Amino acid sequence: MFRLTLILHLFIGSTLAGSGVIASLTMGYDTLTPILIAAAVGFLIAFRVSAMIAKALTSQS
Repeated sequence: MFRLTLILHLFIGSTLAGSGVIASLTMGYDTLTPILIAAAVGFLIAFRVSAMIAKALTSQS
């Protein structure tokens, strides 16, 4: 399950980090610090989301 979590994190992490950056830019925070914080938060949240999805996928099979 750990391997599946890491593979899912590649895609989910980039999606959530990118969404955070877009949201940050949309709200008018266009300096480096808010953009990096938004990307880091999306990257870190993706670990939990990936683990939940991997658990759901492995429990169904």
